[in-house]
Order: sequence, then C-alpha cells, then structure tokens
Amino acid sequence: MKLSTKGRYGLTLMIDLAMNFGEGPVSLKNIAERHDLSDHYLEQLIAPLRNAGLVRSIRGAYGGYVLSKEPKDITAGDVIRVLEGPIGPVECIAESNASSCDKFNTCVKKDLWTRLRDSMIEVLDSTTLADLAKENEGKQDCFMFYI
Repeated sequence: MKLSTKGRYGLTLMIDLAMNFGEGPVSLKNIAERHDLSDHYLEQLIAPLRNAGLVRSIRGAYGGYVLSKEPKDITAGDVIRVLEGPIGPVECIAESNASSCDKFNTCVKKDLWTRLRDSMIEVLDSTTLADLAKENEGKQDCFMFYI
C-alpha cells in the first residue's frame, strides 16, 4: 500500500491538531504554513475527516478545527481509512474486498498479502494521534517530491 498525498497530508493535519489539542481551534492556514502545505488542499482533506466525525469546525474570527475526540481515541488507521479507503497491499485482499478475486482460493500469494495486510492494520490501529504527536514533538515533516 502506497499512501497518496491525501493520506500523508491528512495524517500531518491530524497530528498537528493533536499537538494543539485543548488549546482551541487551529486554522488550516496555520497548519499549512507550519508544514509548508497548500491550505486549499487541506480544505479538501478536512471535509471527509469532518464527515467521519474525527474533527469539528469552530466558526468565527478565531475559528478553525479541533479534534472531536481526544488524540488517544483516534488512530492512524481511522484517518487512513477515511482518506485512502480500505487498508491492504493489493486490492483483492483489502479489508472490504477479501475474496473479490475469482482466483482468491487458489492464489499462491494470498497468505503473504493477508499477513502483510494484517500487519499494516495492526500497526495503524495500535498507533494513536497521541502517540504520533508525542513522537513528533520538535520534528518536521519531510516529503519527497518527484517532478
């Protein structure tokens, strides 16, 4: 599974909100500036996160976004599923598509893909935003851009 910018930037956005949890709403513009991201792109990512109930918006001059739950109650898996869809190394073995392939029962790679999927799910679902916020204090995101 290769995460797209939706998953990577969305997780960055959520970690930033976790790091500022309890300090009031955070504007997408401030998050974008801190991480050198497009605030317009973050606006596109916040909508599905809000619809999934992971964040809520606060209106007004000092408005912005806050996590709708404590950082310890939101996992990386929650965020990735909202932005990227079911977790899995290949489509035929993703969480919601298990056995969608007509060769599923005879596939020689099925066990490998299943173990890999289960490992990915275990890591993502056992890592909370609180864990990531604590690990990332004082660090900066580094993305590799290809032209």
